[in-house]
Amino acid sequence: MGRDTKVPVADHDREGRDVPHQPRSESGADRIELVLLDVGGPIYDDKAYRDALLRAARELAAEDGRSIEEAEFQQVYDERRQTQGGSLRTAVAERFLTAQDRQRLSDRAERYWEYPPSALHPDVLPTLRQLAGRYKLAVVANQRAVVVDALRRDGVADFIDIWAVSEVVGAEKPDPRIFQHALREAGVEPKHAAHVGNRLDTDVRGAHRVGLRTVWVVRGEAPPEPTPEQFAEPDVAVYSLAELPDALERLQEAR
Repeated sequence: MGRDTKVPVADHDREGRDVPHQPRSESGADRIELVLLDVGGPIYDDKAYRDALLRAARELAAEDGRSIEEAEFQQVYDERRQTQGGSLRTAVAERFLTAQDRQRLSDRAERYWEYPPSALHPDVLPTLRQLAGRYKLAVVANQRAVVVDALRRDGVADFIDIWAVSEVVGAEKPDPRIFQHALREAGVEPKHAAHVGNRLDTDVRGAHRVGLRTVWVVRGEAPPEPTPEQFAEPDVAVYSLAELPDALERLQEAR
């Protein structure tokens, strides 16, 4: 579907929530061969990272004899989610520590940033079983290399054909190089691939720059209250990974 043809927030899903209208084309579409998946949000609950960042910020603040209220931290977190731009770590450092503490905060948070088995969304494995065999599947994520251990533990890695983890690739979304790495490894052209992520700034905009189609998963670090303008950015939006197989079919019918 061409981005110029979208009409935002014209349809509703089965639970009555707004989703972008998806026009269908009589001319068919380029077949999707590769599906790229973000990790935080689509696969694992983003609360794991949020909690790690809060813990790190509290520890650093305590070193200076200060405390951080969770409600105030959540307000900063939600503001960053809503705007879909700018660094959450920078915003937290500037609000509760100092701008110079950003790297210390990031390093400290990484010590605690782990996904327990309970963080795996229940719709992930059933969806991957549906997609396997129909598409090549890739992980494209701004994560440490150790995230692969969690994905293996939880059975996700069994379905993944291509890996593009930022710490290994040496580039983070929205840098085109991380998407291009996955495409190159898969031997697939951008027009035959779709990226699935929950952030507009790193996932949707980054993937569009490379020529990929996009599926926006509206959970985790997606905005608490998406606007019509935000809904207009991805090619299609879903509220759960269970909706992904149908969304991919709609994408191919709409071009």
